[in-house]
Amino acid sequence: MQFGIMSVSDVTRNPITGETPSEAERIQAAIAIAKKTEEVGLDVFAVGEHHNPPFFSSSPTTLLAAIAAQTERIVLTTSTTLITTNDPVRIAEEYAMLQHVSGGRMDLMLGRGNTAPVYPWFGKDIRQGLPLALESYNLLHRLWREDVVDWEGKFRTALQGFTSTPRPLDDVPPFVWHGSIRTPEIAEQAAYYGNGFFHNHIFWPTDHAVRLVNFYRERFEHYGHGTKKQAIVGLGGQVHIGKTTQAAFEEFRPYFNEAPVYGHGPTLEQFSSSTPLAVGSVQQVIDKILTFHDSFGDYQRQLFLQDHAGLPLEIVLEQIELLGTEVIPVVRKEIESRRDPESADAPTHESLVNAKYGDEAPRQPRPAANRGDNVTGGSPYIDIAAGDE
Repeated sequence: MQFGIMSVSDVTRNPITGETPSEAERIQAAIAIAKKTEEVGLDVFAVGEHHNPPFFSSSPTTLLAAIAAQTERIVLTTSTTLITTNDPVRIAEEYAMLQHVSGGRMDLMLGRGNTAPVYPWFGKDIRQGLPLALESYNLLHRLWREDVVDWEGKFRTALQGFTSTPRPLDDVPPFVWHGSIRTPEIAEQAAYYGNGFFHNHIFWPTDHAVRLVNFYRERFEHYGHGTKKQAIVGLGGQVHIGKTTQAAFEEFRPYFNEAPVYGHGPTLEQFSSSTPLAVGSVQQVIDKILTFHDSFGDYQRQLFLQDHAGLPLEIVLEQIELLGTEVIPVVRKEIESRRDPESADAPTHESLVNAKYGDEAPRQPRPAANRGDNVTGGSPYIDIAAGDE
């Protein structure tokens, strides 16, 4: 099972000091957080995509490529990439490039986003958000698996003899998670393709998330990708850890009270008792995370939102240190002891390569140099084997 950190990339005023970090400070902080994630033994770092203030991550692939150059082990992903307002051709190209430069240490989470004005900014209609998401992923799926694509849909220009480049590393597409908090059609699409399904599980009671995850598991089995237990599930969450329960609540309370997504509603105590938010001592946080396993059974990825609501970098890094060194080792051991042998491991590039090729060498796409029209791109892609140039 993979554990990691996800960021929404907000630039929020620190309610205690009254200071707002600059975008430059937050971008460098995100890199520091990713490096800390790897240092403490966690597995994944994810960043969301936004195109409006107060968020900075309009270009996740650029940030993740920089992090890839400064890390060695962690998987890099998004939380989420906007499948509605990005051209699927650009997603295919940019994330295939990230796959290459990271050595396969990446995957991709797709979502529709929650910022309505983004749609018209990119020439899209929010009323078409769901069919747009479904059609765009159907095209993206083909662009990574077919060297030459002929395609016609409702929401973008038709393609004839089109090849997205670079082709995926080892000719194995990045693994895709479909993120949704309330839409069965997205869970259905994830199940249809045998992809992963991710529920952010932060603001919602667990029983709500369980219903959608169980629906995805049933449809995953229906489409013949494996049993319900073998479906690929990811969850979000958030923790704040203190030496004591009181210390954890006192430190987190001012940030919670002023946070745009939390504050001025239920109290911290009410929120932490009715949602997956875990605030307390190390043991209390361990116990709360294990209730996720009680509810969902075996799942493959758990991400935690830690750097938001104006929390200063030093506190975020302290929280990741506690999470990685004191909480997750205990959770890993306990979950492993409960693990059903039928359940699946979290997909990685290496596991996908092994599943496709076994002991054979992976294909490395290699376009023919003399196909007659390399400059204008008017001729279909022709692949050649090494040594046949």
